[in-house]
Amino acid sequence: MSTPWIDACGIHTFYGSSHILHGIDFTVGQGETIGLMGRNGMGKSTLLKSLMGLVKPRAGSVAVAGRDMTGKPPYEVARLGIAYVPEGRGIFGNLSVVENLQMAARAGTRGQRDWTYERVLETFPRLKERLGHGGQQLSGGEQQMLTIGRALMTNPDVLILDEATEGLAPLIAREIWRICSLIKDSGISSVIVDKNWKHVTQITDRNVILVKGQVVFDGSSDALHAEPLLLEQYLGV
Repeated sequence: MSTPWIDACGIHTFYGSSHILHGIDFTVGQGETIGLMGRNGMGKSTLLKSLMGLVKPRAGSVAVAGRDMTGKPPYEVARLGIAYVPEGRGIFGNLSVVENLQMAARAGTRGQRDWTYERVLETFPRLKERLGHGGQQLSGGEQQMLTIGRALMTNPDVLILDEATEGLAPLIAREIWRICSLIKDSGISSVIVDKNWKHVTQITDRNVILVKGQVVFDGSSDALHAEPLLLEQYLGV
């Protein structure tokens, strides 16, 4: 069995005295698309930040591509091929679309350059129409496209999307889902956090549900759809 891109074991993460994650195990295999789900405040973003080195777990370990990265700074995690699109997007508002994309361009961990500037613009035709616009001039949906495009310019092995379609109009959200499917088909592993579990499970291989910082489900989309009571209990509005 190939080494997973991300292998987190027994993660306990705190904010001050608040115990947020309770011994979570979480893996991302090569070429795997995972949905990370749960209601607000259940620990999803904290888990992602713990994987990325933005928050240091108090116990447990995080390995990336077989290397122990527990407590390492985010830039070292990113260098191992993990790209992170955070909630809130984090684009550079004072830079143009072109500059946001080109400043991130580099080869991947194996020297791959599959995601070129031209391919990103082909994937995001909306951005191609706004190359000279500053980041702050874009709509929320366009900013999300730019952030995903910028992450792809790093030619990652894993792409992490936190709240992929949060606050976006249905038409734009549909476009983001189309792009997520293209990313999956390209062979990049991905972790997708989104409240719309129906859309998530259409493209994911595996799904993990968190409740109060603990994993209550880890299985395939078919297995999740076969558990209507679980869906209602943990994901129902």
